[in-house]
Amino acid sequence: MDASSKSTAFSGRSGTHRTGREVRLVARPKGLPTPGDFEITEVAVPDPAPGQVLVRNLFMSLDPGMLMLIAGEPGLPMPRYEVGEVMYGDAVGEVAASADPSLREGDLVMHRLGWREYAVAQAGLFRRVDRDAYPTPSTYLGFGLVAYVGLMDAAELRPGDTVFVSSAAGATGSMAGQIARLKGAARVIGSAGSRDKAAYLTGKLGFDAAFDYHDGPITDRLREAAPGGIDVYFDNVGGEQLRAAIELMNPHGRIAVCGALNRQSKAGPDDGPGDLLSVLGKRLTIRGFTVGDHLERAPEFGAQFRTWLREGAIVYDETVIDGLANAPRSLLDLVNGAYTGKTVVRLGS
Repeated sequence: MDASSKSTAFSGRSGTHRTGREVRLVARPKGLPTPGDFEITEVAVPDPAPGQVLVRNLFMSLDPGMLMLIAGEPGLPMPRYEVGEVMYGDAVGEVAASADPSLREGDLVMHRLGWREYAVAQAGLFRRVDRDAYPTPSTYLGFGLVAYVGLMDAAELRPGDTVFVSSAAGATGSMAGQIARLKGAARVIGSAGSRDKAAYLTGKLGFDAAFDYHDGPITDRLREAAPGGIDVYFDNVGGEQLRAAIELMNPHGRIAVCGALNRQSKAGPDDGPGDLLSVLGKRLTIRGFTVGDHLERAPEFGAQFRTWLREGAIVYDETVIDGLANAPRSLLDLVNGAYTGKTVVRLGS
């Protein structure tokens, strides 16, 4: 969604008595945000104008990358959150009223107008989805597609690869490790922020090895887990974990850069990947990616994911936070490692 589409979110007719809450960014923090940087307001929700629909949001996504939008980091592939404006993000909801023939009342839709209980916008900003595809609509907010394109397109995963995934107990990492195994990886290793999470990776998600990145030098822990080196690194973190992966990468290894939690979770710049001579000597590939560049993969992944779920081949865990008022604090808790799996906020009943 571009900046102009954000500005149309509540541009409908007046005369309705419906109200809804929304979250605005009220200050640009220097470093990590605090709850005081957000404001929850109740606003009148207009009826949809011709060509628009009104959607009652059921669930919205919480993503670590939202911290960079709050900070206004330069070079991001999406608009930053502007001070005084409603924030945005992935959400799934139900059409409550429609003034466009392409969507009907009761349709389940996905869109980018989260951080509010009701969204009014042009019908083209909403995508109808199958209500019966998953046990709960919140599953549509998962990061399986991100993990899939990161492995298949950015990292060019091959059968027999040894794969290392950082932040492996989170929404993207938990999917990446399991998908790598299902797609033929010979060994899958994960890092996490506690020993309990490391045990969760091997005990529930089927990782071959996992470690707490606080438990001694990361290079040592990774070498123990992958004595034969690694071929693919799915990077959600950067920093020391990226440097360790480069050191232990096999020749012609591939690194898919998905996130930068090391930078997002502290006030200050990341200290980078270190000496890049190893990248040259080993002929490594480091590739950043965004899922928006690979949306043609969505039907393929969706069909595969539903099959895996039906067969019990993949575990999909989520943490559900109740109420929009709890979203700002929960976003900070998410980045600090409080949750496993995908984190969503339940807005509707």
